[in-house]
Amino acid sequence: MDIFSRPLIRITALFFALAVAETGWLHTLLPLENRLSDFFVRQQVQKLAPDPQIVIVDIDDASLARMQDVAGNWPWPRAVHGELVRGIAAQRPAAIVFDILFSERDQYRPESDRLFNEALNAADNIYFPMIRRDPALDADGAPLARIAPMLGLTRTERADPEARVALLPPLAVDPRHWRSGTINFEEDADGVGRRYRLYTDVRGWLIPSLPARVAADLGYPVPQQNDMILAWRGKAHSFRHIPYAELYEDFSREHPQHPQDEFTGKIVIIGAAATGLHDVRVTPLASLYPGMEILATALDNLKNRRMMLAAPAWFTPLLALGLLAALGVIFLCSINALRTGLVLAAVSALLLGGSYFAAGRLYLLPVLAPLLLAWACYFCCALAEYLRERRSREQAVQMFSRFVNPHVVKELIAHGGLNRAGESRQITVLFSDIRGFTTLSERHTPQEIVALLNRYFSLQVEVIFRHGGSLDKFIGDAIMAFWGAPLDDAQHARHAVAAALEMAEVLQRFRQELGDSGTGFDVGIGIHSGPAVVGLIGSEQRREYTAIGDTVNLASRIEGLTKGVSRILVSRETMELCGDAFDFQSFGSYKVKGREQEVELFAPANKGEMP
Repeated sequence: MDIFSRPLIRITALFFALAVAETGWLHTLLPLENRLSDFFVRQQVQKLAPDPQIVIVDIDDASLARMQDVAGNWPWPRAVHGELVRGIAAQRPAAIVFDILFSERDQYRPESDRLFNEALNAADNIYFPMIRRDPALDADGAPLARIAPMLGLTRTERADPEARVALLPPLAVDPRHWRSGTINFEEDADGVGRRYRLYTDVRGWLIPSLPARVAADLGYPVPQQNDMILAWRGKAHSFRHIPYAELYEDFSREHPQHPQDEFTGKIVIIGAAATGLHDVRVTPLASLYPGMEILATALDNLKNRRMMLAAPAWFTPLLALGLLAALGVIFLCSINALRTGLVLAAVSALLLGGSYFAAGRLYLLPVLAPLLLAWACYFCCALAEYLRERRSREQAVQMFSRFVNPHVVKELIAHGGLNRAGESRQITVLFSDIRGFTTLSERHTPQEIVALLNRYFSLQVEVIFRHGGSLDKFIGDAIMAFWGAPLDDAQHARHAVAAALEMAEVLQRFRQELGDSGTGFDVGIGIHSGPAVVGLIGSEQRREYTAIGDTVNLASRIEGLTKGVSRILVSRETMELCGDAFDFQSFGSYKVKGREQEVELFAPANKGEMP
């Protein structure tokens, strides 16, 4: 595996661990997930209408004002509620459900409580709420075995006969009318109420919630589970509301204005939405959602067997790990990061769209946490790939700056680097060797020789670079260079010959710098054009960008033939590739080691300079 892939493996493994920890234990992204689900739910339920068979009699602000003369300040005498109950019960509703606590007897108006209880005799389908108090108070609570028949509790096989529970029952109501259930509002960790408890298990005794008790008595199936996720319909106040005062007054009229069968067969909820009574909660639909409408929604869900379903526990971790695994494979396959980002964006859109439509079909698909983990992993991997690419480019620049002009290096990097596997190219190879070096060495110290060679090579390499050549290597006091790689160069032969002619001019200036000691200092330059294999060649520890093949060998042989013939010699192949760019003088054909046919050699000169 490519050494640069190892950071990607580590990054992917780290995010695998994060995904397992997040989806299994931490759940730090759950509030964001919930908010997204809430948004989807709000959008989906806007146009839905709640069950018309559930009606709310609302103690609103107007009712509080209109009832002032009749009932005084809130809380009203219970006898007022008794009169309303008689009027509703006469229409034979399916159930009358109070969302008002009657947890204390009226010490100042006991007669009103008595009249209220007498009114309850008008029907056997009137339900009252109770409160499950802090479990820490259970030790001082009522024995469950004794109150179970009165409150309709279910005794399971695990029931502890000595168990006690702290409840706040409707004490103002005669126990024979205790058709009750809990209305405790339970929020999620982020403070939003999305669920409604169906049963509270207290040491094996099941205490029903008020919606569960009503639904069970009406014959609607109640799931045997702790709670349900509410399936909302419409905005707040979407249920039909009838003002309490308006209905109370209508029952007192000789000729009522409301239909006489208005509540027949319906579930009637009596609750308070008045501002001063503060019966509002935070729900996915609104931060101030009427409590009685939460109760109505729970009854709607149970009546119509319509509730939200959560995805299985394995869905979120499996989706997260699947996305991370796919990203890891994609990056390890060196697929373009931008293209990968576009694919991830498309997948994100599909998953979010799927979650949105699933919410409309009462199914919650938590996709945000997996997507956030996937995007975080993507950005980390993309950054690692960018840094790897940048490091690779810097190494390439550093490597090729030794061989070619820095401008060529930049162009090479801009075109995506080089073929590391090697390739066959048509190139022109130049060999240049110093003559008289032994004599020069005898006249100077080793330090002076090194400085002299460095100066000479610097001048000549500058010429090679200026003409677009690639420096292959220094071989003792010789230089090897080539044209036509790593960048394509259709005029590689012309550029090589032009470089050789300028190198001869530089030589003359350099000899003048040497003075008398440079009298015997000369060079021989051989040039040949043809096919060669070019690429990074060497061991894993050290590779050099070089050219190999017969073309290289022949250029070296031609350089060896320059002594005593001409400072610069080129092959016929090079001459023909130069066209009419230069003048050439033929020096005949020569036998070259390793070749059966003789090689015809020419000396180049700039146009008009040939003697």
